[in-house]
Amino acid sequence: MITQFHTDVPYSRLYLVGDNAPWVLSEEVRSVHAVATRLGIRAEVATDVTAIRKQSIFFISRYAMLQSIERDRDNRLAFAYFHGTPGTGYPEFDDMFQRLSFWHPRISRVQVSYSAMEDVMARTGMDRAKIHRIPLAIELAMFRMRTPADRAEARAALGIPQDAFVVGSFQKDGNGWGEGLEPKLIKGPDVFLRVIDGVRDRIPGLMVLLTGPARGYVKRGLEQLRVPYRHVQLDRYEDVAQCYHAIDTYVVASRQEGGPKAILESMASGVPLVTTHVGQAIDLVQHCVNGWTSPVEDAANLAAGVLDIHGNPRAWTEIALNARGTAEAHSYERQTHLWRRFFDGFVVPDPRRPEPVRHGQIPNGNGRMS
Repeated sequence: MITQFHTDVPYSRLYLVGDNAPWVLSEEVRSVHAVATRLGIRAEVATDVTAIRKQSIFFISRYAMLQSIERDRDNRLAFAYFHGTPGTGYPEFDDMFQRLSFWHPRISRVQVSYSAMEDVMARTGMDRAKIHRIPLAIELAMFRMRTPADRAEARAALGIPQDAFVVGSFQKDGNGWGEGLEPKLIKGPDVFLRVIDGVRDRIPGLMVLLTGPARGYVKRGLEQLRVPYRHVQLDRYEDVAQCYHAIDTYVVASRQEGGPKAILESMASGVPLVTTHVGQAIDLVQHCVNGWTSPVEDAANLAAGVLDIHGNPRAWTEIALNARGTAEAHSYERQTHLWRRFFDGFVVPDPRRPEPVRHGQIPNGNGRMS
């Protein structure tokens, strides 16, 4: 429930708005709320912002922002734009950027998650001072490096044979929130199936582990390829950590991305990553140093990465350790200074707020500063 009082200092309260769907953006809302609270900002999660006046609203969903901006005249508005490049064959992104360009004067801040999108946003004419690159980060406490015991336990719990070679894919890649038989091609489910087709005769005991909603297109494709799979429906976001413990490699086959969060999740878990050169992979993944990168749509190259991981487990143990270091450098705690800069001037100080976190301070496990 939104709580606003007539005595509130103008623009001293931060309202965070997601997309009302139980998926990645909801987790991002929760995490940004925690960061704002650490900074001493009076933050609240909201679903309806029509009653808010003269405060600061950050839309994690750009669609929610565009639905509100036409009728909003009093609030400071910011939003996140994670993926969707104009001029790439997706008319909805061309339309999105036209609308955003029109509303530049009403927008105070934009969060982008990787370097290329920072440049794309600036080319629309938006003042670069409004554009803040803050990668989608990770809650390290949820994703620890797996051990052989973790792997065995996770496979037993999920009904996966201990001797299988398991490829993970946990991203929603079907349109809508139903069965998902219509593919969301920007996520590359067709490319993913070509990858599996390219390795199925060369990896004994190949199996695929899926999570997330709307996976019907991939499931049907795996059945046609006669590759066994498990599809696990998760009730809580944190339950995905066990799924990472159960797999041997994680594949991102997307054509465009803002993250995905799976890049850092797999890295933090010690799971070798094979990904197209999209989203945060552009900035974070170094080929054969902390993961395997491939040109977009190059299913043969992605398959080569999966085969290399299968054939060279010792080499990839070292690469997985490097990947863990990358994940540790991109936790929400390490991003505190980036969010401080984002909120500075967007949310004004309120004398009633808690003492904010000072630069360089990170809360320790007991809630104290170190």
